[in-house]
Formats: sequence, C-alpha cells, structure tokens
Amino acid sequence: MFRLVVLALLAFMTLPTVVVIAVSFNPTAILSFPPDGLSLRWYVNVVTYPQFQRAMWNSLLVTAGAVALAIPIGTAAALALARGRVRGASIWATLLLSPLVVPGVAAGLGFLILGAGLGLLRSRSVLIAAHVALVLPFVVRSVWVSVQNLDPTLERAAASLGATPWRAFRRGTLPLLRPGLLAAGLFAVIVSLNEFVVSLFISTRLTEILPVAMFSYVVNYTDPTIAALSTLFILGTFVVVWLADRFLDLGGVFLHHR
Repeated sequence: MFRLVVLALLAFMTLPTVVVIAVSFNPTAILSFPPDGLSLRWYVNVVTYPQFQRAMWNSLLVTAGAVALAIPIGTAAALALARGRVRGASIWATLLLSPLVVPGVAAGLGFLILGAGLGLLRSRSVLIAAHVALVLPFVVRSVWVSVQNLDPTLERAAASLGATPWRAFRRGTLPLLRPGLLAAGLFAVIVSLNEFVVSLFISTRLTEILPVAMFSYVVNYTDPTIAALSTLFILGTFVVVWLADRFLDLGGVFLHHR
C-alpha cells in the first residue's frame, strides 16, 4: 500500500511535466494533447523571439550579480554563525533564513516600495538585490553545514606552523569548503533563474527576466511556444541538479552527520 501511494504521488507530480513536454512538439498553433505530430517550430520561436532573447540576457546578468554577491556574504555569515561568538546567533540565523518562509507577494511588494522610493526600478539593481536576499538562505545553509563538518584542528595546525589567519583560511579552510560552495552556487543559480513572483513586482519590460517574460507571453498568446520554453527549463534544471547530486554529494552537503 505504501508503495502504491508513493507511485501515485510520483505520477501526480510528473504527469503534468510529461504533458507539457509532449505539447511542445505539437506542429499546430493549438495547445492540444496528445499532439497531432512532431515539430520543432516552437523551439525555433523560443530562440528567435526578441522578448525572450532580451529576458534571457537580463536573467543571466541578474543571476550572475546575485550569485557573485550572495556567495561571499553567505560564506561570511555561515562562518560567523558556526564559529564566531555572535550575540543572538539564533536570531541572526532566523533572519538569514527568513526569505524561505516570507510570502513572495509580501517580499515583492516590499522591494517595489523600496525601489520606487529610491528611484531604482528602471535599473537591474533592485532585481539583483532581491535575488541576493532570496538565494542567501541556500548559500548560508550549504556553507554552514560544510563548516560544521570541518576539523578545527587543521586551522590550529596551520597557525602553529606560522600561517597568518588569512593564509590559513585561503589555503586550508576555503578548499575544504569547496563542496558546500559549489552546491550553494548551483542552488543559487537555479533559484535565481526560476524566480518569478518577486521579479514580477519590480521588473519593467526592459529589465524583466525570463520567467516574467514567459508570463507575459502566456497572457497574450496560447501557442505551444511557452511549452517549449518550459521544457527547456525543466530539462536544464534536471541536468544541473543531477550533476550536482552525482559529483558534489548534495545529501552529504545538506545533511550534517554527527
């Protein structure tokens, strides 16, 4: 009975994905299932559509900026929480992880008011700041677990041999944190590229990222182009997560074995 329940849940979660993938190959301009044939015309439309091209470029810039800022900030925060004597460490940890539970509508409205007040809605800076806040919990959690798994005697041994704190961190601690940093970067990229709700509030037509452009396209058109783009998103995310789990041992990164 338990296996049947699990299979039913898996089918419930995967069947919509199968339908989307099948619809993306439909040769006609109608969202119908099963498809009447096989065609790649909608994938060609995805690549050549100007709004998607601009949105993809914006997504890459915003994601790159968010990851570049979130990795050092999250690493410093994780090191401080795991090893530093920070007053109210539990409160700081809760604040850093709070974007996971704050509703996207509330966060988007807050960034909208802030960006409008500062006059920054025409630029990508508010988008980057919002994405940093949204991906920071994943960075902090990944690096935090890696820090807890480190042997502190290694740093003390480096210090006893004459290494400065910065040299001990750069040559000893940082390489040992590499699995957590790589996992943090991968999850930050995935979360940033797929973020929609907050980005919808604070993006314009010139700064919108790809998920927002997809939403705009659905509002105006009903052809399978959006199914083709969704299929590319699904396959890309699956490949990234599979590679990360295979080569970075994500289970070991996120589960601290004492």
